[in-house]
Amino acid sequence: MSYKLTVNQTHQLETTDSELNELDAVVVQPGTFHVLLDHKPYQAKIIESDFLNRQYAVEVNGNRYDVAIGNELDILIQKIGIERGKSKKVNVVKAPMPGLLLEVFVQVGDVVEEHQPLLILEAMKMENSLLSPRQGTIKTIAVKQGTAVEKGQLLIEFE
Repeated sequence: MSYKLTVNQTHQLETTDSELNELDAVVVQPGTFHVLLDHKPYQAKIIESDFLNRQYAVEVNGNRYDVAIGNELDILIQKIGIERGKSKKVNVVKAPMPGLLLEVFVQVGDVVEEHQPLLILEAMKMENSLLSPRQGTIKTIAVKQGTAVEKGQLLIEFE
């Protein structure tokens, strides 16, 4: 599995399970670790943790770092144009998979509510209702009913 780490909202790192398993870390006590990386020792301590939102505050050699951890699903959700959290503004809806656009429920200029159905995408013989990720006004509809779409293709844009 792959992970994307954002440190102090400015630095991004990517890692995998195999890279993490190779890390030389010893638990000193619960939440405190001794880590050896590139022959350099580090003392790491988890100060705060929000497991459900995958956000942590850690102290490494006396310096505090705020770390957000995203997994493969989080990365995919971000790529298709939907962001987690209410503080982020979603401006586009992209096709999460290739398929056939069966129905479009909105028109340019429509004001929609969060979770309101926007369109139905048929993929692998299943109908998938794509819901509005936020309240807003439809600026552009980039596809028409009955057309085939590719994964990641722009479907709807908000003002």
